Amino acid sequence: MSKQYYWSILFVWLVVLPFQSFSQEKITFTLEDMVARAKARSPASLRAQTRKENRYWNYRFYQSNYNPQLRLSGTIPGFSQAFNNVTQPDGTIEFREVRQNFMDLELGIEQEIAATGGNISVNSSTTKFDNFLAPAGSPQTQWSGIPVNVRLSQPFFAYNPLKWDRKIEPLIYEESKRGYVEEMEQIGMTVTELFFDFLISQVNLEIATKNLVNTQEILKIEQGRYNIGTTYEDKLLQVELQVLQARQDLAQANLDLEANSLRLKSYIGLNDAEEISLIPPQIVPDLTIDVEEAIEFAFLNRADAMGFDRRKLEAQAGLAEARGERFNVLMNASYGLNNAGLTWGDIYIDPNRQVLLNLGFSIPILDWGRNKARMGQAEANKQLVEYTVEQDIINFEQEIFTKVKNFDMMHDRLEITKLSDQVADKRYEISLRRYQNGNVTITDLNIAQQEKDQNRRAYIQSLRDYWTAFYEMRQLTLYDFEYKQLLYNPDAEED
Repeated sequence: MSKQYYWSILFVWLVVLPFQSFSQEKITFTLEDMVARAKARSPASLRAQTRKENRYWNYRFYQSNYNPQLRLSGTIPGFSQAFNNVTQPDGTIEFREVRQNFMDLELGIEQEIAATGGNISVNSSTTKFDNFLAPAGSPQTQWSGIPVNVRLSQPFFAYNPLKWDRKIEPLIYEESKRGYVEEMEQIGMTVTELFFDFLISQVNLEIATKNLVNTQEILKIEQGRYNIGTTYEDKLLQVELQVLQARQDLAQANLDLEANSLRLKSYIGLNDAEEISLIPPQIVPDLTIDVEEAIEFAFLNRADAMGFDRRKLEAQAGLAEARGERFNVLMNASYGLNNAGLTWGDIYIDPNRQVLLNLGFSIPILDWGRNKARMGQAEANKQLVEYTVEQDIINFEQEIFTKVKNFDMMHDRLEITKLSDQVADKRYEISLRRYQNGNVTITDLNIAQQEKDQNRRAYIQSLRDYWTAFYEMRQLTLYDFEYKQLLYNPDAEED
């Protein structure tokens, strides 16, 4: 063979084959790795982060209601040209051409009064009027303006949304921040379930692969025994059926693994083309959770616990709003300076005082029970909310109590299934060797194999239940019982 052929073979071994091996390398994940990736990069975590930002900007919008607002308003230009009908002193109408321009500008700083629900502002305005068809000798342009003006608008006996928002909106924002942490822990729960769905499929594939190899080996042994006349044909056929069943189980295990792999990779945002392999959790924290402590952390940290107070406040605000609709009294007051002139500068020369005060009111004299019905509805709604919150608090405590007891049971069950898995696996290995030596029947070996597979699956299922309950306890209390630390610290959060 030529040297070129040898060099080609060498190139394939050194370059092509290692690259193929590398491209097919699986990515290995532990449960902790998978949860961390899901919280950082999954579509669910990105949606939670976006919702958190939306709630932050909602809170900033609420805060802006209490800050002064500087505004500039006006009309530039306000030109009009038309024939208008003008009523004469004798009642007749004449049509006169009008060609005018009217412009005005107003600059003002406005402040809401949270304590009373009123509004105060300081303003300055300028108005210019141009009459392009003014008679000879008459001024074509006139100016008027208000150098400074202070206005006050104050309702009486009315509902004050600023007062109630100051009590309710901070609670809503605080709920949203705690709710974000709960969402992240929910992601941990969800990815844990998907992790173990895949892991169970992975274990089922390992079991099916191993069972197929073992049944094929057993078939060879039975064929040898049948050939020398030490076994019967029905036993040989039984083993052949077991081989066929093992192949079906292997095919089904591959399908289940592929389906659960796609679900897991889709949730965490991993490329479908990448192969993954999961490592079962080797170390299980030995946790003992006190019920009273868990309930205390839940009331301290959960968004729902803060929502109990917020819902009561909203019901009280609804009652206050109903009361505020009984009477409508509004005072408007204004004090400032104004002037007019032929030039803009004339406005600021010896301006006149401008005073305005009016008090408007609307009081129902006879409303045929409308106000009474409105107040009754608000009172009933407030009472309903209070009763509902009381029941929700009871359900809240009962849920924590039940989940803690369930978690303790999961830990005990996990220890039992782990030991059972080890015993069943060892028993099968012994039964297989005894079968090979002719000391155990094929039926006894099949029973040992079934028990091995059942106990292996039961152990993985127990792992799934334990870790799902573990992350559920984190979500229900926002407390990490493993490292003894809060998952949400209000003092560490930035507004």
